[in-house]
Amino acid sequence: METKLLYKIYVTGDVQGVGFRWRTMNEARDRGITGFVQNMADGSVYIEAEGERDLLDYFVVWCKNGPGYVDEVRTEVFSPVGYQGFSIRH
Repeated sequence: METKLLYKIYVTGDVQGVGFRWRTMNEARDRGITGFVQNMADGSVYIEAEGERDLLDYFVVWCKNGPGYVDEVRTEVFSPVGYQGFSIRH
């Protein structure tokens, strides 16, 4: 059984006001990924996503092609914290 990981994902570009958070939440839930997504004051989107590595890697690829115009996606890997469900934070 594969160990869960936590990916902290930073998405820059034209990613606010285009449904990015809502579609990210739906994609994560469909894949069994837990965590949250939120808009940042600088216009970027921040995601904490927890799950198995292969699911998270697929999710990162999805983020690169997600709604809006994505300039860059950066990912940092951490130990999981035990999120239950996936939500949008305001």
